[in-house]
Amino acid sequence: MYQLSLLLDLVSGASNSPRAKEDLIRLRLLQRLRHMCNRMSGQGNHNGGGALRMSTTKKIELVPMSGSEAIAKAAIQSNIDFVSAYPITPQTIIVERLADLVATGETKASFVNVESEHSAMSACVGACLAGGRAFTATSSQGLALMHEVLYLASGLRCPIVMAVANRALSAPINIHGDHSDMMGSRDSGWIQLYVENAQEAYDWVLQAYRIAEDERVSLPFAVCMDGYVITHSVEPIALIDPEITNKFLPARQASLKLDVERPLTFGTLTLPDYYSEFKRQQEEAMRNVPEVFDEVTREFANVVGRSYARIIPFGLEDAKVGIVSLGSASGTIRWVARNLRKKGLPVGALKIAAYRPFPHEEVGRLLENLDVVIVLERALSLGSHTGPLASDVVCSLYNHRQQPKVLDVVAGLGGRDLSPDSIEKVFRTGLEAATRPMDVEMEFVGVRE
Repeated sequence: MYQLSLLLDLVSGASNSPRAKEDLIRLRLLQRLRHMCNRMSGQGNHNGGGALRMSTTKKIELVPMSGSEAIAKAAIQSNIDFVSAYPITPQTIIVERLADLVATGETKASFVNVESEHSAMSACVGACLAGGRAFTATSSQGLALMHEVLYLASGLRCPIVMAVANRALSAPINIHGDHSDMMGSRDSGWIQLYVENAQEAYDWVLQAYRIAEDERVSLPFAVCMDGYVITHSVEPIALIDPEITNKFLPARQASLKLDVERPLTFGTLTLPDYYSEFKRQQEEAMRNVPEVFDEVTREFANVVGRSYARIIPFGLEDAKVGIVSLGSASGTIRWVARNLRKKGLPVGALKIAAYRPFPHEEVGRLLENLDVVIVLERALSLGSHTGPLASDVVCSLYNHRQQPKVLDVVAGLGGRDLSPDSIEKVFRTGLEAATRPMDVEMEFVGVRE
C-alpha cells in the first residue's frame, strides 16, 4: 500500500516536497523490477492463478499501472477507431487516460463527449454499424442508464467492447465494488467476463475484440473488473509489444456496415412473424462463443505466453467442499484453500471467468462429486431463493446423478472486505454443513443483526 500511495502522490503532483523527492528515489528502485523479468521462472501461475501459464520465452517489460490505466493502454493497442464515454466513479480514470492519449496523438481514434452513459452507448452503436471498432467504459448507475441500449447493441450484433468497473447500485448510494450492476444486465445478450487482476484486464481487452468480431459471434463483450480493488490498485503489468498486438488484432474489416455504395437497413421494426427468428440467431451466436473463445485464447497463449480459460478449478479433484466465485475474490479464495489443504482439510475452489455464456456443462462436471458447493455471491436477486450466480450453478447441477448441497453465501456487498479470515470461516461453515441435511440455503456473512 505504501507503493500505491507513493504513486498516487506523484501522479497528483505532490512530488515537490523533500520527502516526495526521497520517495522518488525509492520509486526508481522499484521501477528496476522490470529488469528482473528475464530471471523469472516460466512455470507457475500469474498472480496465483489468474492466467494459467506465463512464459518468458519472449522479452517482457513490466510497467507499474493501475487496472484502469492498463485497460486504457489495451484499448489503444487494440486499434480502436472510436471512444465515447461519460465519467463515473470508479471508471473515470479509464476514459481520462484515453482522452489524454487521444489529445497527445498517440491514437487516431475519435473521442466523442456526450451528456450521459445512455448517449455514450448509443454513439458506440452508431460507430460500430459504420464499420468502426468502438470502445466505452462505465460503472454502476451509468450501466443502469445504458440498460436500454445494451439490448440494442446486442440485437444489432455490434461487437463493442466495454470495460465495466463493477460497483454497487443505489440506494443507499455506495461507490465501492460489488457485482450488482452487471448482474442486472446479465440477460442483455452481452458476452461477460470477470477478471481477477489488472494483468487479466489488460489481456482481455485485446482478446475480447477478437471474440466479439468473429463472424460466428458478432456480439458485444463486457470486461468486468471489481471497482477500486482492480481499477485503482497498481501492479506490474507485462505489456505486449505493439508489433505483436497489431498482428494479433489487425484493424476491423466489417463485412456488413452502413455504406452509401451498398445500402443496408439496420434496426427495422420486426413484427411477431419474424422476431423469434432474430432472437434465436442471437442465442445461436452465444452458443458459438465457447469454440471461438478457446481458439482465441490458444492463439493468444502462443504469441504472448499467457493462457486463459473460461473456468479455473483448484483442488476440486479430491475436495469435499468448494467455493465458486467471480472476480478479484478468486485469488484470495485459492490462497485460503491452499493453506487449508496443507492442514489436511478437503477444500477447493472454482473461479468462473466467463459468466455469459455460462459454462453449465463444465461447472456441473467439476462440482457434482463435492459434498457441499458454496457460491460466493456479490450481488442479490431480491425475492429469489438464491443470488444470480447460485441460480446458474444450481441449474448446472440439476441433471447430474450426484446432487451436492448448495450454500449460497452473500458477502462483499458495497465493497465490504473479503479477508482471508472471513473466507476461511466460509470454508469451515461448508465443512460443517456437509454433516447436516439441508436444501439450497442463502446466508449473509458478516452482517450485523
